[in-house]
Amino acid sequence: MAQPVSLWTLFWIFFRIACTSFGGFMAMISVVENVVVERKKLMAHHDILDGISLASLLPGPVAVNLVVYVGYRLRAGAGALVSALGAVLPSFAFIVILSVAYFRWGQVPAVNKLFMGFIPAVTAIIVSAAWNMSRKSVAGVREGAISLAAFAALLEIGGFYSTLGIIVAAGTVGWLLFREAPGAPSKPDEKPTKPRPEFNINALALSTVPLAGVPLWSLDPSLVSKLFAVFAGMSVMLFGGGYVFIPLIQEIVVSHHKWVTTQEFVDAIAMGQVTPGPILVSAAFIGLKVAGFAGAVAATAGIYLPPALLMVTSTHALERIKRSVAIQAALRGVRPAVIGMIFAAAVVVGRTSVPVWYSVLIFVVALYVLVRWRLDAVWIIPAAGAVGWWLY
Repeated sequence: MAQPVSLWTLFWIFFRIACTSFGGFMAMISVVENVVVERKKLMAHHDILDGISLASLLPGPVAVNLVVYVGYRLRAGAGALVSALGAVLPSFAFIVILSVAYFRWGQVPAVNKLFMGFIPAVTAIIVSAAWNMSRKSVAGVREGAISLAAFAALLEIGGFYSTLGIIVAAGTVGWLLFREAPGAPSKPDEKPTKPRPEFNINALALSTVPLAGVPLWSLDPSLVSKLFAVFAGMSVMLFGGGYVFIPLIQEIVVSHHKWVTTQEFVDAIAMGQVTPGPILVSAAFIGLKVAGFAGAVAATAGIYLPPALLMVTSTHALERIKRSVAIQAALRGVRPAVIGMIFAAAVVVGRTSVPVWYSVLIFVVALYVLVRWRLDAVWIIPAAGAVGWWLY
């Protein structure tokens, strides 16, 4: 049996992934699959698909929920903690730096050309991940039909409720089709060991050194606590991704508490889009404006912590109920549906790229090196951004 992955390795894996996870939560999910399953071989494809299904059903940012799931499966509670920190710290650092620049100069540096190059590459990463997963989980005509139906339904309808409906319907169909002999795409002895947690506090402290230079502008305990409570309360109502959450957060932080102006809120969302990682890191901008660096930390912790705790609890329960024949059959239906939805996400992301021939070129080259050379996406995204800066 392979040696258990260290906590520092887990942190570093997700820190590197988060540094280049531009393009929304599905892009980050695809890179997680590529690194954790294809390159590091820490988990099986069907385990990742189970995690995506669970993360899609629970509140909170789907990509961070998936990271928590992987960390918990590999190293229990400590693994979930360091994995989540690794996934959130890069985007948090980026948003704090941009926010400081914004409040000092009143604008965000233009990076549009870089992102024009990112989008075709992100599309290629999503397609590559979906293709790799489909080879493991789409084993026959019935699984293929489920995947195709999920793909068409998500493209035609879209939104959280259709995603939820697809997962529930696929689970029901799986239960009906596969309950006699559900099978499993991977060997049953692939369950990772859960050694006694070890928390390397020195390594974690080292990772936060770049943030140490940000000034702690104010420290009002009551205001910091209020920020945490407000964002924690909103986080458990977050179903369907960050974009669904925007109207709710705007109503609370702009109209009700008046912590930021409408223009500042729009700029915060824009900064969340031009930084790697989940768009909900925009909470750090609001916290920084209200209560300085401590407020940024409190708002970010509030938006991520409650869903992460719920994900850990649900993952623990999932490991128990997956032994049921009925649950295995349902999951056998859900997994190809998730793959179909990932292919649909690639189409949605691809549609946002600039309709010129070099967008297609970036996509084709990125897909080729991913599939043929299995190049790490951490190199593809910066290269695509540089090409975009030159071509667009």
